[in-house]
Amino acid sequence: MGNNEMALSYLEKALEIQQKSLPSDHPYLAAIYNNIGHSYRSMGNNEMALSFYEKALEIHRKSLPSNHPNLALNYNNIATAYYSAGDYAMALSYLEKALEIHQKSLPSDHPNPAANFNNIGELYRSMGKYEMALSFYEKALKIHRKSLPSDHPNLAINYNNIGLLYQSMGNNEMALSYFVKGLEIHQKSLPSDHPNLAANYNNIGLLYQSMGNNEMALSYYEKVLEIHRKSLPSDHPNLALNYNNIGELYRSMGKYEMALSYLEKALEIHRKSLPSDHLNLAANYNSIAAVHYSTGDYAMALSYYEKGLEIHRKSLPSDHPNLAANYNNTAAVHYSLGDYKMALSYWEKALEIHQKSLPSDHPNLALNYNNIAAAYYSTGDYAMALSFYEKALEIHRKSLPSDHPNLALNYNNIGHLYQSMGNNAMALSYLEKALEIHRKSLPSDHPNLAGNYSNIGVVHCSLELHGFEAHQQMNNPMSTIDGPIKKKHRTIEDQFVDPDDDDQTFVSNAQLARRLYSIPATSGCVERQFSGSSLLINEQRSSLNPDTVENV
Repeated sequence: MGNNEMALSYLEKALEIQQKSLPSDHPYLAAIYNNIGHSYRSMGNNEMALSFYEKALEIHRKSLPSNHPNLALNYNNIATAYYSAGDYAMALSYLEKALEIHQKSLPSDHPNPAANFNNIGELYRSMGKYEMALSFYEKALKIHRKSLPSDHPNLAINYNNIGLLYQSMGNNEMALSYFVKGLEIHQKSLPSDHPNLAANYNNIGLLYQSMGNNEMALSYYEKVLEIHRKSLPSDHPNLALNYNNIGELYRSMGKYEMALSYLEKALEIHRKSLPSDHLNLAANYNSIAAVHYSTGDYAMALSYYEKGLEIHRKSLPSDHPNLAANYNNTAAVHYSLGDYKMALSYWEKALEIHQKSLPSDHPNLALNYNNIAAAYYSTGDYAMALSFYEKALEIHRKSLPSDHPNLALNYNNIGHLYQSMGNNAMALSYLEKALEIHRKSLPSDHPNLAGNYSNIGVVHCSLELHGFEAHQQMNNPMSTIDGPIKKKHRTIEDQFVDPDDDDQTFVSNAQLARRLYSIPATSGCVERQFSGSSLLINEQRSSLNPDTVENV
């Protein structure tokens, strides 16, 4: 039996005794209901958590004045349950009720409203409303700067939250500066093996990984692991999280054997300490599936993704964002297997969930549109592919800064599509936009830049080839108005051998094509897989900080 299950069994015994001896609206019963709700939430059972939080709220509404701080605590607890269930609208409504109570009953620089502002900021970040998130995070920071000493741990939490937001916005430089501010405070005020230091190191590690600096990322992940190994039991869930992060990093480095060894350690811990339908197990299965996907073992990848999907279907509502992530992952495997129809059906399921639960300009919707476009592209339906790519681009232009890497991905995708349609001029314009972004946001030796240069080189070669072909036609006596130039080739591969050219009129063109295209370069298909994020969603950290909520 895991710690949460043990806690729940004792709390239920306490509840059974107190229900016999206390009136049904006694405040002590409300406290027990809240604690049982916390246990269920930690176990990933948001529906049960919500039922107990609402029982506590019912008691407090009867026995307390409408602006009592305990009511605000109830509202925050209920908000976290809705948040974890993916119902952001309901979560926001309860967080705003809690904030309203605190603003009426507490001075403007009290720490509790700052906690409310942080929670609302985190919610807006998860919704992709980054400007709104930043405004609430800055309100929290302003209160803490006035009311707390400069090295107080709550300031470090503020800095970390803002750092995570800037990371979501693609501003890695600003993100790192805030993470470092948080780390400096924790290094001064906390012992060297404190869990909050581990959290700082983890955030910085994740950032370096997203920047492609795997060595720095690994060094920070190992610091986290060192702290947790010293301060936690060997089967603690946080150790599993460490192993998972290191495993994911090794996967991104192409060290798949090392990746599997760490991911399997994480899975072993979770199998021992969690119920078989816990959401963290689903995350493990997804991570292991991603490694098998990367090695090309699609059958194994599909089996693990289906295990994750089975858990999510049992424990989450049918429109939860994590189900959408599962559908995306499963679709990616079917896509790689060449089953584009199945891939499209799963990506459409993911899109349906996101359209219900997310605002119309959320980045995850853009990801859905990109995925669906890729499926249409692969079936040769270029018109449908272009319409979905443009929907994705429209969202990213509205919600992201102009130099965000996801915009570069959009431009690359559209560029490849125009190249496949034979429109090299349009292809070049989009690929050059992608290159411009990557030059600004990536180190000069980053692999994505090499991909950009190769892609643009291929298009220039294609333009040269077509120019050469047109020139030869003009000077070829066999080519007249009555003998039109043959059809344009739709892909690079078609230009090597044209089965219609049985009269060998363009034999010199074929030789030129072989010379130009014998240089290894990324194709449209490879680029989309290399970019990764258009075909695979990994689960992301997205939860309100329960410690913050419970300390309100």
